Order: sequence, then C-alpha cells, then structure tokens
Amino acid sequence: VAVAAAGCLLQYVKDTQRSALPHLTGLCVERHEDSVILDAASRRNLELEHSLSGSPEHTLLGILDRCVTPMGARLLRRWMHRPFRDQASLRQRHASLRQLLDNGGYEYLRGALRGTGDVERILARIALKSARPRDLTTLADALGRLPGLQQFLKVCDALLLRELAGRAGTHPEVCDLLNRALVDNPPQIIRDGGMIAPGYDTELDELRGLSERADQYLIDLEARERQRTGIANLKVGFNRVHGYYIEVTRAQAQAVPPDYHRRQTLKGAERYIIPELQEFEQKALHAQERALAREKALYDALLEQLRSRLPALQTSAAALAELDVLSNLAERAAALQWNAPELVAQPGIAITAGRHPVVEQVLDAPFVPNDLYLEPEQRRMLIVTGPNLGGKSTFMRQVALIALLAHLGSFVPAERAVIGPIDRIFTRIGASDDLASGRSTFMVEMSEAANILHNATPHSLVLIDEIGRGTSTFDGLALAWACAARLASTVRAFTLFATHYFELTRLPEEQPGIANVHLDAVEHGERIVFLHRVQDGPASRSYGLQVAALAGVPPAVIQQARQRLRWLERQMLRRELPARSEAKPQLSLFGAETHPVVTALAEFDPETLTPEQALAALRRLQELL
Repeated sequence: VAVAAAGCLLQYVKDTQRSALPHLTGLCVERHEDSVILDAASRRNLELEHSLSGSPEHTLLGILDRCVTPMGARLLRRWMHRPFRDQASLRQRHASLRQLLDNGGYEYLRGALRGTGDVERILARIALKSARPRDLTTLADALGRLPGLQQFLKVCDALLLRELAGRAGTHPEVCDLLNRALVDNPPQIIRDGGMIAPGYDTELDELRGLSERADQYLIDLEARERQRTGIANLKVGFNRVHGYYIEVTRAQAQAVPPDYHRRQTLKGAERYIIPELQEFEQKALHAQERALAREKALYDALLEQLRSRLPALQTSAAALAELDVLSNLAERAAALQWNAPELVAQPGIAITAGRHPVVEQVLDAPFVPNDLYLEPEQRRMLIVTGPNLGGKSTFMRQVALIALLAHLGSFVPAERAVIGPIDRIFTRIGASDDLASGRSTFMVEMSEAANILHNATPHSLVLIDEIGRGTSTFDGLALAWACAARLASTVRAFTLFATHYFELTRLPEEQPGIANVHLDAVEHGERIVFLHRVQDGPASRSYGLQVAALAGVPPAVIQQARQRLRWLERQMLRRELPARSEAKPQLSLFGAETHPVVTALAEFDPETLTPEQALAALRRLQELL
C-alpha cells in the first residue's frame, strides 16, 4: 500500500510540474513502530496545532515554535506530529539540549541561523529552474555562515551536534561561485537584468559598456538640442512602448526645428524623434537586447551548476533545520524552566510537579503543579474525580503533553519526569457531534472509545474524560464501568479515567491495578474554591450546583435544583425508584443496600399492633432515621 501511494504521489507531482525533479532523490519509509502514534482525535483534543475553537493560539505548537528559519519550523511541526520512539536517539537530542543550555550555545546558533532564509525551498526552486536572483543571494549568505557553525559545533561534546556539523559541510566552491556571479542586491525578477556581477563574464561587460556609453551620449544630445532649439526644458527620455524620444511642452511645440518628427502626443507635451536619435536607438536597443540575453544565459548556466550539487546542498539544509529546532527547544527550556526527562526501559510514568505547557503560559495566577505515578502492577489506571472546573481535563492533558514532549526530544514542564516506553497516545475528551458524517455526539464518543478498546496496548497512554454522558444515566454508567474494566483487566493500558459517576470509584475494590485520585476543592460559605491539587482517594462531592452558580445560572434555578437534589437523595434511600410509566423502570446498576427503616417496616404487622405498640414502633423508626 505504501509503495502504491508513493507511486501515485510521484506521478501527480510529475504531471503537475511537467519537468524533471532532481531534488527528489529518494523516499523514506516510516514505520508505525518507529513513532508514537497519535490519531486525529488525539491531535485535536490535545490542541497540538489548533485549539478546540480552531485558533492557532494557545496551542502546544504556539508555545513551542520560536524557530528562526521556516525549514526549522516545518521540521518541529513534523517532530510534534510524529514523536520518536527510539530512546537512544531521543537521549542524543536531550544531551544536545543540555550542552546548548550549559554553554549558552543555543543563543549563538539562533543568531547564526537567523536570516538564513528557507534554504530547502530555495533548493527546490533551483531544481525546478524557478529560483529568482534574490533566492541565490540568500543561499550564498546561508552558505557563508557554515564555516562559523562548523567551528562552534566541532568542539561540542554532544555526539548529535558533531554529526550535524559533518552533515552541514561548508561548500566553499558553491559559495565562491555565487559571490562572484551575483551582485549584492539583485533585482527581484530576471527579465530586468542587472543580477550578474561585473567581471564575471567578459562578453557581458562589453555589452554593458555600450549601454553605459549610451547614457552619456543621451546626456550630451540633450544639452546640444537645448542649445540648438533654445528650449531650456527640452528632455531626452525612453519608454518601452515608443523607445527614445525628445519631449517639449505643448506651448513650445511651435519652436521645434523641421527635422523633429512627432512620435507621441500627451496632454501637456509633445514627443519627437530626430534622425540622429533614431540611428542611435537601433544600436543601443540591439546592445541592450544582447546584454539581457547574455545575462539570462549566464543565469541559466548558474542554475545548472547548482542543480548538479543539489544532494549535498539538501543534506546541509536538513542539518541547518535540525540545528534550528534543537536551539529552539533549548531556548524554550531556558525561558519556560523545563527540565530533561528520563527515558527508561521499564514501563510506567512518574512525574513530579508536572505543569500544563500551554495553560501555564496563559494563566494570570501561578499554575498549581501536580504529581503522577503510574506503574504496571498496582497503579495502571487512575479513576479521576472532582468538580467541574477543578482541573481534571487539564491534569490529564498535561500528562499526555509531557510524554509527547519527551518523545519529541524536548525538555518537559516538570521538576522530574521518568517515562517508560509508549507506543500510542489516545484521548477521548469533550463532546461534539459530526454533522457532516451524520453522527451524533454519543456516536462520536462511542466511535472514539471503540478505537481505543480495539487498538490500545499495554504500552499505550489512554485519556478518557466523561465517557457515557450522551445517553441515559444508567446506560452511560454501565458503559463507563465496562470500558474502564476492559482497559484495566484486558487491554492493561496506562489510563487516566475522569468521571462524575462516583460508582466507578468502587472499581479499585474489585480489580487490581486501579487507584482513585481527585482534584481538591473546598466550600467557603456558598462559594467553592478550586485548589487544583491532585490528591489520593475519590472526591467527596461533585459541587455541580456551586459550579452552575459560578456560571451565572439564576439563583431561583439553583434553589429549585437544591430542592430537587434533596428529594432525589431521599429517593435513593428506598430500594428502587417508582416507575413513572407502565414501562418497567431501570433499576440501580449496583443495587442500593436496604435501609434499616425499610427492614423494620417489613417486620411490622399493623393488624396485630395495639395503639400503644404502634406509638412505640414509630419512636423506634424515628431513632433509626
């Protein structure tokens, strides 16, 4: 399939470009086992490149990308969407960042790379013979910086930095060729000429000499004609349509000599040609045409020379892009106070004082860091409970982003992070429908859950937030319980399972490897204060009414909700809820324990009780309440 897809892609490029493609030197096969796989839902939910609202702001890439070259920014984006799994290569990236931070080398690299332009795209345009003169001067400037980069990188201890120095090369012959061939500030387009430097080609210099002497001739002719005609403001000029001309104002048109032949009439002036100027025009224009043709031929030959060196130049461009990404990651680590992760062979994730890389930067208040510990036997799944706005989704996302950053080769926002092998990152977060495909919110939710259950492995990291909300309470609770049990017992993936179904907090009692944690909050009068701290154990309450009040729900509605809540809580004391229709009601999934009052009532026989005994029984029932 991969070969067929590559063939179709190459054929499409060949059909659209209609020329040879010497810059396409080979294909690179990417295998699933080489990278941490992120499906479309996970990329969207983690807000890697676009926020959930579709904006590029407040995303991981928005925080991470401070690259100084376009090719570096593209490479960083590829790394982010395809995190690497090979721990040896990742350790080399981390070691390179550590060295650049220790000696301040990232600042030198960023200064040296800033302004080098998009060398990769320039080389592609050279291959297609569409490069403009300024592209070549940009390439010459970039190549001119290579010796300084070589000198800096060769003394570095980090193996990856020394390897990049070797791949970058210096290309002194190409740099010298471009500097000799091109002027310092060439025109934007080729047809105007003027891009080939003086001294590069003898024939071109001779043709240009004719043009330069022509300029002086026109100055002398203008002075002579002013003296001959007595017209002080007479001008000699040129345009592409009519060629050379002598221009006088309309008021002085009566004073021109008989040998002046009208060439063009303007609103306030007349333009003429004389035999002497006409003869000169033929010679001068021919010389200019020859000069432009010669310059175009020289420029095409220059592109051909560069095309023969494309593979080596492309290797250099790739090395420069990687250096840009590494220096960018080092700058981000220094600016954001990130630390190097530890990649280990043992499965598990241990994070000390982890922070969300994006939320931390947009908050006005200090971000509350949190710890996480997952290991294969006793703590493979965490049931995360707590109030809305308490930080459950932020906590889960930050774990996934820290793992992703570590496999990208970056430092991470944590005091310490020890991360074992991860093959995939799954997320089932948020609620949205897919109208274009005709799928409801619940259908989208179940499709994402099915994808996780079918494809997750013991080395996967799974984030599930509020599964089962799109259907009835009992259906949703049953599905959430079954999904959590399957992930813990059969799939055995490392899982963070956030829920408002407090019944799920009983899972650790029934299955090993599951633990409860919650996001802390406290009540202060009628208000709720979110502490955003992850604590062991389940949450005591959901604080739904308090969050609704914070959201601006009218007080009358909140009061009515409180009354209904108390009624519902009283109903839970009974064995089952009364049916509202003839249809059989859904019973509690877990079967609530029988209340002592119900047991006592079942033992009474009202037909045999005396009034005195009935009164005593009523008192006992009150005591049981």
